[in-house]
Amino acid sequence: MSSNSIGKIFTFSTWGESHGKAIGCIVDGVPSNIKLNESDIQPFLDKRKPGQSKYTTQRKEEDKVEILSGVFEGLTTGHPISLIIYNNDQRSKDYSEIKDKFRPGHADYTYWEKYKIRDYRGGGRSSARETAMRVAAGAVARKVINKKIDNQVKITGALIQIGNSKINYNNWDESIISQNDFFCPDEKIISKWKDLINNARKDGSSLGAIIELRASGIPPGLGEPIYDKLDSDIAKALMTINAVKGVEIGNGFGSVNEDGKSNVDEMIIKDGKPFFLSNNNGGILGGISSGQEIICRFVVKPTSSITSERKTIDSNFKETTISTKGRHDPCVGIRAVPVGEAMLASTIADHCLRFF
Repeated sequence: MSSNSIGKIFTFSTWGESHGKAIGCIVDGVPSNIKLNESDIQPFLDKRKPGQSKYTTQRKEEDKVEILSGVFEGLTTGHPISLIIYNNDQRSKDYSEIKDKFRPGHADYTYWEKYKIRDYRGGGRSSARETAMRVAAGAVARKVINKKIDNQVKITGALIQIGNSKINYNNWDESIISQNDFFCPDEKIISKWKDLINNARKDGSSLGAIIELRASGIPPGLGEPIYDKLDSDIAKALMTINAVKGVEIGNGFGSVNEDGKSNVDEMIIKDGKPFFLSNNNGGILGGISSGQEIICRFVVKPTSSITSERKTIDSNFKETTISTKGRHDPCVGIRAVPVGEAMLASTIADHCLRFF
C-alpha cells in the first residue's frame, strides 16, 4: 500500500495492522545529538492507549514503545529512528462472523474495491490502532521543535464537544484537561458527557466529537507560500486521522458569521514589537505563522462499529444486515485528542526544519 508517509524533511512512515504481531514507524529527518529515549515517548502513548476508562474501548494494550535504531547512548544519530509496539490483546474471533460483510461507514468496502483483499480483523491497516505510532512520532517531533526553537513551545489538545453538547469557553481550565477521562477543559460539562456516552452505548450507537488544538510559542515565519502553507499542511495532517471529516483554522467556519471589521486581526506596536488585538486567523496568515497561538479544530464522526443492526452488503454484493460486536470506542474522538496533538507537532517540526 502506498502513501504510508507524511512530511518533507521531518517524515514518518507507519506500518502494521490492528490484529497483526506489531505496529511500528520509521521517523526520518531528525537532527543528530538530540536527547531521546523511550521515556520521552511513553507518556504520550499512555494518554492514547485503550482500556483506561469505561468511556473508551476495553481492549487492553500496554503500548510499550521500543527504539530499535537511530539512537546511540541516548542521543539521536541523524539516521532513521525505528520504533515498534507489540500487539498483545487481539481478539480476532470477534470479527469471524462478519468477515465477509462490509461494515457500513468503515473502509471495508473501499479497501476491497481498491485492493481486492482486506484484513477484516478490526479493519487491518485502516484501524485507528495505527494512530499509536503517530503519537510516538509526535513525541519525537516535540523534541525536534524544542531543539530548534529557543522558547518553549506548548502543544495542547482538548475535547470541546461530544454530540451536540459543547463546552462553555468561559469555564476553560487547562489544568484539568489531563485530570479527566475526556481531555475536557470544562469541568461542569463532564457529568453530562458521561450520561451521553452511556446512553449512546445502551442504544447500540455512538457519538462524534470536536477536538481543539493550540500551539503557543511558535515564532513568526513558519510555513511556505501557496502550496505548502502551514495551515494547509496542518489540515492535511489532521484529515489523515481516522474518522476525521472536517478541519478549521482559527474562526474557521464561524468566520461566515463575522464581517470584515470584526474578523480582521488588527495590529499595533506594544513594547516595541508587533501586537495583534485578536486571533481570528488562528495564528497563520498567508500560510505563514504570525507568532500568535496556532488554533485549529477537527471533527471526528461517530464510531461506525456499533451493535445496532444496520443494512449492508457482503463481498458477493448480496444484501444483508450487520451488528458489530467486539470492543469499540463509543466516541472515538476521545482518544483522538493525543493523536491530533501528535499530527500538529509533526507538521510544526517539519516546518521548523525547513525554516531553520
